[in-house]
Amino acid sequence: MSGAGVIENPGLAYRDDFWRSLYYFNVYRCLVPVAMIAIWLLDRQMLFGRSQPQLFLWAMGLYAVFSAVAFLGIAARKPDFETQLTAHALADALFIVLAMHASGGISSGLGLLLLASQAGAALISRGRMMLFYAAVGSLAVLGEQAWSALRHPDGSAQFVQAGLLSICYFATAFLARSLAGYAVASARLAEQRGVDLANLAEVNKLIIQDMQDGVVVVDERGIIRQINRRAIDLLGGRGLPERQTTLAEYSPPVADAHARWQRDRLPMAKPLRLPQPAKPGLRQVGLRTVPVGGGAIGRSVLFLEDLSRIQAEAQQLKLAALGRLTANIAHEIRNPLSAISHATELLQETEAANVVDARLLQIIHDNTRRIDGMVQEVLKLNRRDRVNREVVDLNSYLDTFAIEFCNNEHVDRSVLAVDVEEALGVQFDRSHLNQVMWNLCRNALRHGSQSTGSIRIAARRGASASVSIDVLDDGPGIPPAVQAQLFEPFYTTASSGTGLGLYLARELADANGGTLEFAAGPPPTRFTLQCQAAAEANRA
Repeated sequence: MSGAGVIENPGLAYRDDFWRSLYYFNVYRCLVPVAMIAIWLLDRQMLFGRSQPQLFLWAMGLYAVFSAVAFLGIAARKPDFETQLTAHALADALFIVLAMHASGGISSGLGLLLLASQAGAALISRGRMMLFYAAVGSLAVLGEQAWSALRHPDGSAQFVQAGLLSICYFATAFLARSLAGYAVASARLAEQRGVDLANLAEVNKLIIQDMQDGVVVVDERGIIRQINRRAIDLLGGRGLPERQTTLAEYSPPVADAHARWQRDRLPMAKPLRLPQPAKPGLRQVGLRTVPVGGGAIGRSVLFLEDLSRIQAEAQQLKLAALGRLTANIAHEIRNPLSAISHATELLQETEAANVVDARLLQIIHDNTRRIDGMVQEVLKLNRRDRVNREVVDLNSYLDTFAIEFCNNEHVDRSVLAVDVEEALGVQFDRSHLNQVMWNLCRNALRHGSQSTGSIRIAARRGASASVSIDVLDDGPGIPPAVQAQLFEPFYTTASSGTGLGLYLARELADANGGTLEFAAGPPPTRFTLQCQAAAEANRA
């Protein structure tokens, strides 16, 4: 295998962790002679160097120099790893046995230092060359004992100790081999788990980036640790800078909502209203926060959901159903409805009808007109897909509209006031704009006092190259319980209404790249139509 686990062949390159292990083992090798010399200097009555002090000092000194020079080879990684490890093991055997000979032989106990050297070399090499290192140590100890026995006849009694120490060297080598096997298996398993985790992390990253909902991961300090493309789009469309960015710097409204969640641990009651890039109006975004690692305040995952998209999809389903309903209404209702209305008008013209009959005929006629108006409103829903936008000069359009509206509704011209702060133009389908304005002003007339200035239309330049048209009235206002259902189809509080006026107005505004919103609050009642300014729309 390449770069992982055990090195099966000498020709394969060793990983960094092999060289790092050799480096730390060499640190231990440097400390051994330094400690031995320090002990000898502090207490010369000990066994160390009692027989030949000069040889002991030379052996430990050369051992320390060799260990220091070995750092250069490890840093340069030349010669190769096995050559350096073998040289270190041979040096350990040579210098430790020399120190042992200078300290009186096997009885000095210095031969035990080779056990640590043998075990370390076997573990670093992952079990390879272990028997060679044990054999070298055993031959060195037995050779020193044989030399001592030749020079001192009474030293032959210590051959048993030397043999036992050699057996310990081989036992240590076999034990180190077992430990190395476990280490290799653990390394292979860890590497496989690392690959699996890396693959899983990559898959999770791809899934998060491809999610329809925005995902933002923040830590306990509020720093954004991860964010997907959808979240960037929902939070304004600007990418993260390279430095660490806090959620408060990137999106203050989301940061405030997250802080409230951390304080109260309650789900967000109302959706956030965030600006849309390159579009007028605001976008409704739902926020859901999930803590990471239990309930303690720390890392959190923020899920951002575009409620406007969900509402648009729901409206598309409604439109599809209404389209099918429109076809049935056109064929099944309008013809008999026209016949009923015509028959009612004929009966109203007869002289035989008394007062009661005339009242009943008028009720029939009024309700047929109401049903016919509902059919007309439903039929208009199909027109939202046929958009022919053009540049509309608001100054002249609103003046003309005010005159036509007052004449058609039989009210004085002073009831409707128009206020345009400057020369403004919008990109809008003129017939659609006329329907939107007519629906808004008719509602304002129905609920207002119908006195001078009861209805006011104010046009102004808005943010992001948009134009805002406000329709206000001096009526009592809309109750809070009703406000959430204002734009629902077929919802009305008037007995003569169809419940499609505001719904149709919002649909037409959306088809022309604008928005229609109700401003909640105390009177006056305000509906705001935001649409693209003429110059901005031409550039798009």
